[in-house]
Amino acid sequence: MSEIQPVKKAIIPVAGLGTRMLPATKAIPKELLPVTDKPVIQHVVEEAIAAGINEIILVTRSGKEAIENHFDAHFELETQLERKGKDTVLTSIRDIIPPHVQVISLRQPEALGLGHAILCARRVVGDNPFAVMLPDVLVMPSSAPGQLNDFSNMVNRWDSSGHGQIMVEAVPNDQIHQYGIADIDGAELGVGKASPLSAMVEKPKFEDAPSNLAVVGRYVLPNQVMQLLKNTKPGAGGEIQLTDALDELLKHESMDAYRMSSITHDCGNKLGYLKANIAMGLEHPELRERLKSYIKTMAQID
Repeated sequence: MSEIQPVKKAIIPVAGLGTRMLPATKAIPKELLPVTDKPVIQHVVEEAIAAGINEIILVTRSGKEAIENHFDAHFELETQLERKGKDTVLTSIRDIIPPHVQVISLRQPEALGLGHAILCARRVVGDNPFAVMLPDVLVMPSSAPGQLNDFSNMVNRWDSSGHGQIMVEAVPNDQIHQYGIADIDGAELGVGKASPLSAMVEKPKFEDAPSNLAVVGRYVLPNQVMQLLKNTKPGAGGEIQLTDALDELLKHESMDAYRMSSITHDCGNKLGYLKANIAMGLEHPELRERLKSYIKTMAQID
């Protein structure tokens, strides 16, 4: 067996229009909408860095330059904060990206689907395995001391097995038709555990679904996926679908469904975004107690 290459590159597709969050996203990229005191995209990047990723590849489009700016230095602002002695705030903007981490931005010329967005990063990825992280999905980090985040666990599983990893979570039966669903041949899958994946079924009816485990938006993938995407024909809506390439990969390679132990929030829709702000606010050391008090007060209002 050949040596398993570690996953050090993560592709984050940020070229979407954010139509579910209009009018807020008319002029502001949806990825920069704040969840407590950080943009959604920063939470996702921090999740990647915590898992050992040192190269973040943003697949973007015209009009999204503000995302790149967020991860760049802002010398005028930093100088002003330093002059005014606002050291805590200064540290928070200087330390967004550690020195050992590189952020690369490249363009997706046409909106041709998630698979196409990933394929745009092919030259940057080279012959390496890679991760894909959807910026709409916020995965709550564990608050337990010493507990790794779920994405870190997926990367570790890749390092030990060389099997692609797909993050899944259990969803209510009446929501199964809204998701891609993992088929694990009826196996019981506990949280924080993984099981061989036999197929993925896109938005099945409840009675036809092989499980209630929905694909979340975190992937750790072998490099072969790039070649498969290159040869994948456009599917629904003329888009190149990642799922089609993964179905083809499953014919030749093993992949695992990893059941997350955390909670996800879909920040690509208004209710999910509000829930994410409340959940993150309740974890924030400066906001936690005051927010709890406010929620209790609001809960008493009919």
